[in-house]
Amino acid sequence: QVQLVESGGGSVQPGDSLQLSCAVSGLEKYYFQVAWFRQAPGKEREGVSCFSTSDGSRWYVDSVKGRSTIARDKNMVYLQMNNLRPEDTAVYYCAANILRAGVIDPASIFSASTYPYWGQGIQVTVSS
Repeated sequence: QVQLVESGGGSVQPGDSLQLSCAVSGLEKYYFQVAWFRQAPGKEREGVSCFSTSDGSRWYVDSVKGRSTIARDKNMVYLQMNNLRPEDTAVYYCAANILRAGVIDPASIFSASTYPYWGQGIQVTVSS
């Protein structure tokens, strides 16, 4: 059974840093991609960052490039976010997809429909 559990959210001030964690279980035998998505009130779910366990490739949406780093350590996937802005306020989700033959489709990495496995989501609030 695949399970993803997020942790590390909270309320911070603009300019602060935060590290989100995603504990992944049930995918140990596979290459997989893990992505962080976020959804702000009244907005569509947005892909933020993606990591491929087959080759360590990383992708970021433009709005977080230079401020965020995605990393993996065994069964944990982390999203380090620096210089947080009020517009980063959202519920953050981690999601996973098994890679067939270890190949990732770059065109689909930020499409929510690519991912069959999702965490429950965690709130991040950036406010002064």
